[in-house]
Amino acid sequence: MLDFYTNPMSRGQIARWALHEAGAEYQQHLMSYDPSDENSIKSEAYLAINPMGKLPAIADDGKVITECAAICAYLAERFPDSGLAPQDDSERADYYRWLFYASGPLETAITNKSMGFAPSDEQTRMAGYGNFEMVMDVLDGFLSSRDYVCGARFTMADVYLGSQVDWGMSFGTMEKRDSFIAYAERMRPREAYKAAKAIDGELIAKAQAAQS
Repeated sequence: MLDFYTNPMSRGQIARWALHEAGAEYQQHLMSYDPSDENSIKSEAYLAINPMGKLPAIADDGKVITECAAICAYLAERFPDSGLAPQDDSERADYYRWLFYASGPLETAITNKSMGFAPSDEQTRMAGYGNFEMVMDVLDGFLSSRDYVCGARFTMADVYLGSQVDWGMSFGTMEKRDSFIAYAERMRPREAYKAAKAIDGELIAKAQAAQS
């Protein structure tokens, strides 16, 4: 039984999908953004789990894992029967390359653009991701050539990259290119995706109803 610290309005949605894909049993701990709440992400209890005060986090027999990409990779290895980890050297190369591409260049490019920052031509040499257009073009070229990160087989890398693409288009932070649309549409029918989204959707609806 894993401990899962989350808020439905967070990247915890990615970790919940990963938990369901892995078939993991977990105890949910709903965290608050209100500093006065005893379950606040800024509470001493939670800061002892994640000093960043960020979500999500999971704890497995006292071992804490934060950062969504790390959580995804951990769960794939922790539950090998799920078949979500890479199975050979060819898959392993693509799996780690694009898992970290999504957590590094892709997320950084989207975040910077959303905050109004675009590196100059000179700065692209310093920025690890180059610039937003470069990141999108590279990802577009990759997803245009295959169904999933590791080719024809779904892996945990698709949970993380798929979440970034799905969210990016939903919130307008990524262009709706044909390859992105097709890739996201391959994610959404998955039973684990639908089950995780249903839980978070219900939690969001309850929170909104309580505020109204």
